[in-house]
Amino acid sequence: MTAVATGRQTWTSRHLLDVDQLSRADLEATLDLAAKLRDQRTSGELGEARKRLTGHTVGLAFYEASTRTRVSFELAARELGATAVDLSVVGSSVIKGESLIDTMLTLERTGAQTVVLRHAMAGAPYLVARSTGLRVLNAGDGAHAHPTQALLDAVTLREALGGSLDGKTIAIIGDVAHSRVARSDIHALTRLGARIVVGGPPAWVAGFGAWPAVRVAPGLREALEGADAVMTLRVQLERAAGGAIGSLREYTRSWGLDEERLSWAKPGAPILHPGPTNEGIELTAELAASERSLIGRQVTNGVGARMAVLSLLAA
Repeated sequence: MTAVATGRQTWTSRHLLDVDQLSRADLEATLDLAAKLRDQRTSGELGEARKRLTGHTVGLAFYEASTRTRVSFELAARELGATAVDLSVVGSSVIKGESLIDTMLTLERTGAQTVVLRHAMAGAPYLVARSTGLRVLNAGDGAHAHPTQALLDAVTLREALGGSLDGKTIAIIGDVAHSRVARSDIHALTRLGARIVVGGPPAWVAGFGAWPAVRVAPGLREALEGADAVMTLRVQLERAAGGAIGSLREYTRSWGLDEERLSWAKPGAPILHPGPTNEGIELTAELAASERSLIGRQVTNGVGARMAVLSLLAA
């Protein structure tokens, strides 16, 4: 593994498979770099950073649908001077039966150095990291992990809550069991000093009380009371999550968020959502568009977070 200088310490990894591999110092330095690159990009002052990945090819291999993650990775790579190659799975030899490893080896042999991989199978990025010479960035693997989403969420929360997450309480509401975002967020936010409260139908929060610094709330009010910020999650119907609830209408009745229910959290507590939002199910359209919503800021921070990770891994 290579030692990657971040300015405050070194990040010793060729891959980003999940945030649980990162120390608090790794996380803090990466978040600082993400915010810096975001601001430089916004002001048009990236300067030398635009040459950071000159001559580098980044393959985008998305075996599951994506909008925010795929687009922000492509923009991040291009902003740093890389060539971004979008592997259209539907139009590739995957539909002819080509295996994941064969596809990744083809990508490597054509000159790509890094792959951004999203796959329905938990553990797929780990398999690619073991089986090829590619640097691997996990863009979501099954219900397991989504590390760059955790990084952009941490940037967003850190800035919204005064620059530090030490002692802050973050409520995560909804389909925690099937959410790769929730798992990576819990790893990152607790390592940054936050406490996590999860709430949702019993089958969706079972076992999370055993995680360090995580508490399972019996109901929505108990989950929100004392929360400095609230994240609500999409119901993962594609991962058979619907079997844990009677109906989406029943879920919304018990766990859906609106302005009145959000008032159970601390005054002014912001709300986040990793997207895509199902307005009227997890939260109301009014709440998603309100001044307390950080959903748009999460999307903006996604480009900076992914620029930071690409820059660090390519060192």
